[in-house]
Amino acid sequence: MNIFGAQDILDFAVRIEENGETFYRRVARAIDDRDAQQLFNDLANEEVQHKKVFQELSSTITRIELPESYPGEFLEYLYNYIDGKVVFTESATHEIAPERLNPASAIDFAIQKEYDSILYYQEIKELVAENERNLIDRIIQEERKHVAHLSELKKQVRKNN
Repeated sequence: MNIFGAQDILDFAVRIEENGETFYRRVARAIDDRDAQQLFNDLANEEVQHKKVFQELSSTITRIELPESYPGEFLEYLYNYIDGKVVFTESATHEIAPERLNPASAIDFAIQKEYDSILYYQEIKELVAENERNLIDRIIQEERKHVAHLSELKKQVRKNN
């Protein structure tokens, strides 16, 4: 059963990166620890870069138009789902207690969110036509790179403390 095209998944990926950037910037403003603020702002900047990667991938795909009762109906529904249920949700801000946040816990949180993204893409990959799954695999590879980068940051933070 194919529900989504690779283009839809790339649109999801862009939206998740946008939500991640918004989330990280919101947390950076909410905490007092300067190191953690810098870390979250750096993570937000990385999300901007990730968004560009997914937009570049998106430009290589032909969009399939789905029947809608009004323009944008399908993606509006999906974005509402992503914004409320997937990875960087509004309620995710409350998962971190800013008064206890430090660079190591900030990195741990970010790593978990990246793993959540990977799991999401692995699950949704089954809803894409088989000949388009390689693009979803590329998104998953990008997310894994994020985890590796964050893991290296965590090692540096541990060394410095």
